[in-house]
Amino acid sequence: MTIATVLSIQVGMPAEHSADAISKKKWRSGIFKHPVEGRIWLDSLNLAGDGQDDLKNHGGPFRAVLTYAAEHYPVWREELGLTDFDYGAFGENFTVSEVSEDSVCLGDVYAVGEALVQVSQPRFPCWKLARRNRLIDLTARVERRGWGGWYQRVLKTGYVQAGDTYALVERPYPDLNIALINDITSKRQVNPETCRILAQVEALTPTWRTMYAEMAEA
Repeated sequence: MTIATVLSIQVGMPAEHSADAISKKKWRSGIFKHPVEGRIWLDSLNLAGDGQDDLKNHGGPFRAVLTYAAEHYPVWREELGLTDFDYGAFGENFTVSEVSEDSVCLGDVYAVGEALVQVSQPRFPCWKLARRNRLIDLTARVERRGWGGWYQRVLKTGYVQAGDTYALVERPYPDLNIALINDITSKRQVNPETCRILAQVEALTPTWRTMYAEMAEA
C-alpha cells in the first residue's frame, strides 16, 4: 500500500515584482514560495514565514494551506518543455505524493506531523500563476485540467516538515471529490442537487457555500 507523503513544504511572503513580457507593470503577490528544511510551525492562518497579499481571494482560516499533487509535475514538465519546473511552481505550501484532485474529497481530515488539516475547497488559480511562471496561458491550462490543488483549514496546530505522511483520518463526504467540485464550479457539469449539498457543508469556505446555494437556484 502506497503512503501519501509531503515531499516538500514551501513558504513565502508578499512582495512586489517587476514588469516583464507578460506583466507590463509592477505587481504584488505572495505566490512565490520557496522550500524550507526541518520543522516549521503551522498555525490557524499560515505556516511560519508564509503570507498572502490579496486577503479577499487568498488566505484566511479556510485557506490556510494550499496543497498540490506531486504527480502533476512530470506531466507539466513534459507539456511545457520545462525540465526545471520545481515544486512550489504553483504557489503551493505542501507538495504531496500519491493523492490528487481525483482522490481527495471535500471535508477530508489529514494528519501531517503534529497538525490536523481539513480540505475546505478547490483552488482556482488567478492570473498571478501565469505571471509567476511567465507562461501566459498557464492559468487557463490549469483550469481546463482541473489541476489547481486544494485548500485546507487547520483543525490542530503543530509542527510539520517535509517527509511527514499525509494520512487520511476522516472522510465525511466520499462522494464529493475535488475533481467533481471543479467540474461543477467550472460548469462542465450542471448538478443543482450537488450544489444544494455543497451549500450545507460546514467544512467548505463560507463564501463558496453561498455561491453553491445561488447556483442551486439558478
